[in-house]
Amino acid sequence: MRSIRAGRWATVAAVALSATALGVTGATAAVDPAPIAPHQTFLGEVNGTPVNAVIQVGCFGPVVPGQTGHPVAGQSVDVTPAVSVPVTGQPGYTGEAADHILVDFGAPASSSAATVLKAYGVKAEIPTGIQLPCYGTGKVAFVPQPTSPTARTAYVTVTYQSIGV
Repeated sequence: MRSIRAGRWATVAAVALSATALGVTGATAAVDPAPIAPHQTFLGEVNGTPVNAVIQVGCFGPVVPGQTGHPVAGQSVDVTPAVSVPVTGQPGYTGEAADHILVDFGAPASSSAATVLKAYGVKAEIPTGIQLPCYGTGKVAFVPQPTSPTARTAYVTVTYQSIGV
């Protein structure tokens, strides 16, 4: 009995070490594209991370309070299923009806087309036409759509980092 238990722990340890070496956290793992559906807990990711993400913003000259710029091309958002507890980040829940996620950058609605995610594990580029702060922190919201009383928005805290362009 003792050797079976020891063997199981060795297997668990090996899997944990492999996941750590590959950069997989306890909350998420590599996901094949799968459709978003009702009754699912999920995490939003900005540039591959569900917490403390950085969004690079192109800003000219010395940055002054209130200055905005456009996100640098090549940055992304996506959603992954939350597969374990405790989960890193602020998870969302698709509720009774959601089959897609609307990503809200907090930018004025007139300045961007909506970013819509319809499947897990599929990255969408952060639109470069929106205006974001040149520095500071904020939150990107991942809003289940269509909404329902049980739906819950996921949030990713971000730091805006100015880079000269």
